[in-house]
Amino acid sequence: MAGTTTCPVLGTGRLPGLSDAPFVRDPHPFLAALRDADPVHFDAETGLWLVSRYADVRKVLLDPVAYLPDNAQHAVSPLSMPTLRGLARSRFALPPALANNGGSTHAELRRLVTRFFNADRVSAAVPLVEETAREMLSDLGDLYASGHPCDIAAEYAQRLPCRVMMRLLGVDGISDTTLTTWSDAALELFYGWPSPERQTRLGELVGDFYRWLVDQVARDAPADGLIGSLRRHRLSSGEPLDAATAVAVCFFVFIAGQSTTGQLISTALLRALAEPGAWARAATEDGFAEAWVEEILRREPPVTTWRRVTAHEVELSGTMLPAGSQLLLMLMGTGSDPKVFEEPEVLRPFRDNIRHHLSFGVGRHRCPGASLARTEAAVALRTAARLLPDAVLTEDGDPPMLGLLSFRAPLQVVVRRA
Repeated sequence: MAGTTTCPVLGTGRLPGLSDAPFVRDPHPFLAALRDADPVHFDAETGLWLVSRYADVRKVLLDPVAYLPDNAQHAVSPLSMPTLRGLARSRFALPPALANNGGSTHAELRRLVTRFFNADRVSAAVPLVEETAREMLSDLGDLYASGHPCDIAAEYAQRLPCRVMMRLLGVDGISDTTLTTWSDAALELFYGWPSPERQTRLGELVGDFYRWLVDQVARDAPADGLIGSLRRHRLSSGEPLDAATAVAVCFFVFIAGQSTTGQLISTALLRALAEPGAWARAATEDGFAEAWVEEILRREPPVTTWRRVTAHEVELSGTMLPAGSQLLLMLMGTGSDPKVFEEPEVLRPFRDNIRHHLSFGVGRHRCPGASLARTEAAVALRTAARLLPDAVLTEDGDPPMLGLLSFRAPLQVVVRRA
């Protein structure tokens, strides 16, 4: 029966919580069990309906009338009063802008943002990404050459997209470490399960991030940059775009352009180092890095889930869902749906339908930065494999994982010379 609390992979046991260690460590057995026996599963702990089959998730994403994006950025854990007071002091407010915008302004805001991530701009940015990757790896050179372990997730993967974005958008006067810390704090605050004390600290960091973005939007930024374009943008109604919405757009773009791309790079590096022959192929074989990144996106995407809410009663895989039902689309599970991908558990670059995954979404809310994320990840992998050809993993077993409601990636990728 749909909506049961049992999980077939555990026999009569409950599905592990979405924040529990077994699920974070390896979600695939549980996602497969849901797809097979309970594709629209009500999770009593979160109040979310877990939608796990490829066809159902695609159907939801392609129907923005029946399935609204309004809840996409709601906080998973209720925010405490100290956290709310801290955010209020920063005048923190995020009106609907991109991912959570189902209104009339979405299309024009998306067109504006997409212009900065189109194919021509991404192609022109490749030399910058390559140069930045080489610089960052050279900073690890002496430590790596001496045989010491190096964490290429923390010191390379997680900071490279931020440094590239800062150069592309002309951001200066602040460190990439600070921006990355703010971005990661926002993800944890809104998509995690932090303790009350941790939540208060995250709220302080997010408040700092928000105030910095407000200041950036208020400045007289160049007209050809994203922030300057937002400041000068007029809506189809003729009204200027309000500052709060411009800040909300920047909030979303900065986080997606930093944290999620860094998570993708970390996973691509880890799996290439763990798979026999993949590291060497990434360094020498044309197109391999790009194909490897695509397989990582299919099997282990950084954005593992996304949310929708039903506008009216709907039916999915035989389950009737009333209006207002909160859905959690299991993007990670759809990439391993055997009805779509043959031998989904195998990382097989160059598979025929390699780009049919839903990890960037589909339809009107598809990720506008998908091309840049793919390119940065492929360049990061290829450059690391070429400059660190003798790198091997130092850790026994799996590294610690980031395990938020909608984001998953290795927190460490520690390597040394073979």
